[in-house]
Amino acid sequence: MHSETKAMDIKLPEIKELIKKDELDEAIEKLKQYIVLHPECNDEAYYLLGNAYRKTGDWQQALNHYMEAISRNPDSPAVTAKKMLMDILEFYNKDMYNQ
Repeated sequence: MHSETKAMDIKLPEIKELIKKDELDEAIEKLKQYIVLHPECNDEAYYLLGNAYRKTGDWQQALNHYMEAISRNPDSPAVTAKKMLMDILEFYNKDMYNQ
C-alpha cells in the first residue's frame, strides 16, 4: 500500500527535475507509473518520457512517445522535439534514405 501511495504522489514538475539532473532511469520509471495511474493524462507525460529516452540514446522509444504526445495534442512541444529527432536520425542514417 505504501508504494501505491508513493506512486500516487508523483508530480510532473518533480520528474522534469530528474530529467534535468540526468537521473533518467528514475524519471522513466516514475513517468511509466504516472501514465498507468493517469491513463487520461495529457501529452506532457509522453513528451517528458520521450525526452528522457532521447537523453538515454533510445531514439526509437523517444520517437514512439513523442508520437503518442502528438496524437493527444497536435500542438504539443513534442512536434518540435520529433522534428529535431528526425533531423538527427536523418543526419546519422543518410544511407538508409538513399537506397
